[in-house]
Amino acid sequence: SRPELSASRPELSASRPEASPVRVDCRDLTPGDAYRLLTLAVTPRPIALVSTLSPDGAPNLAPFSFFMAGGAQPPSIALSPVTPRDRPEKDTLANIRATGAFVVSAVTDALVEAANRASAALPPGCSEWDAAGLTPAPCAHVAPPRVAESPLSMECLLFRIVSHGQGPLSANYVIGEVVAFHVDERLSGALHPGTVGRLAGDGYVRLADTFTLRRPEDPR
Repeated sequence: SRPELSASRPELSASRPEASPVRVDCRDLTPGDAYRLLTLAVTPRPIALVSTLSPDGAPNLAPFSFFMAGGAQPPSIALSPVTPRDRPEKDTLANIRATGAFVVSAVTDALVEAANRASAALPPGCSEWDAAGLTPAPCAHVAPPRVAESPLSMECLLFRIVSHGQGPLSANYVIGEVVAFHVDERLSGALHPGTVGRLAGDGYVRLADTFTLRRPEDPR
């Protein structure tokens, strides 16, 4: 029988070091179970507030926490709009595929509620920008706007889309090359711009208790 998964199960709690780990074979999981375990394991996750335009110019704004930095030569990022249950792909992915451009804006503590409102399933013709109460600002190299209220935004050109799996919750890795940054000058020298991250379920975390740790010296 399929194992029951819960973040509150004693076997999965980090507060009980005496408990033996539970091995869970992925072939025994539903996609929903696998999703919940991934969000427990990969946490906290930064939130990319992604703005795109459809081929006919309709704006879209949506947050994604399956998001990471890629490399620095050239600067690149990756995000994964997983395949939804009710249609072939999310609007963000369809827009990026069609236009080859998008903008990622950082989500800070001051913007997290607005970003959450942008995630709502709105009726056709309704704007996520209006629902979130955020302001579109022009970019230099791409057509989609950035979020004016965000202290850090990245203009991106599509490098590649890599799909992995089939059906709901399958991955669509969008790899983008960053062609311009928009950075609030007040961030100079800061460890972080007051960002928040996603945890499992409906959980969020504020990046407040930070510290530095030097890497070990090369012994050679």
